[in-house]
Amino acid sequence: MLDKENCGEKTDEELVALTLKNQDFFSCIVERYEAKLTRYIRRISAATQEDAEDLLQEIFVKVYRNLYGFDPSLKFSSWIYRIAHNQVISQWRKTKSRPQVLKFEADEDFLKFIAADEDLAGNIERKFTGEEVRDVISRLDGKYKEVLVLKFLEEKDYKEISDILRKPLGTVATLINRAKKQFAKVVKEKEIKF
Repeated sequence: MLDKENCGEKTDEELVALTLKNQDFFSCIVERYEAKLTRYIRRISAATQEDAEDLLQEIFVKVYRNLYGFDPSLKFSSWIYRIAHNQVISQWRKTKSRPQVLKFEADEDFLKFIAADEDLAGNIERKFTGEEVRDVISRLDGKYKEVLVLKFLEEKDYKEISDILRKPLGTVATLINRAKKQFAKVVKEKEIKF
């Protein structure tokens, strides 16, 4: 019998082990990751809320089907984010022939997250609106948007980003560094002063 109250006390890896024995525990994994993955999908794609929910269903189906293939040497969160990443890319490839309006779902605090990093930080002289941040982000290359989202909004460390994107740690570090530089360049071009 599933005791939902204990789900929150279990680690991801414990929930995976329990799910492999009793499929009812998968609802705990869904509950834990539903909001996080929806936010992630919306942040890295042009998906509407409805499209994000459809993608999320496909992601959870893939997670469930591949649960036996989960590598316990990885963090479960990295594994599930990689599946989400791959599903978003796959969906983009299916629809790229159709016109898309690219947007970026940014929290009002996105600039604060990035600026907190000493390499990019200066003194923020004024609070930026979400619209200004979205505009800056929309001007970045896709590969840079994604690493900024993973690092500063999803708060993933370099190893997790490496696992999710299947790129070496050095490449991840380079991408983040270049992303911050491109972000700063766009901000400067827009005459937004740090």
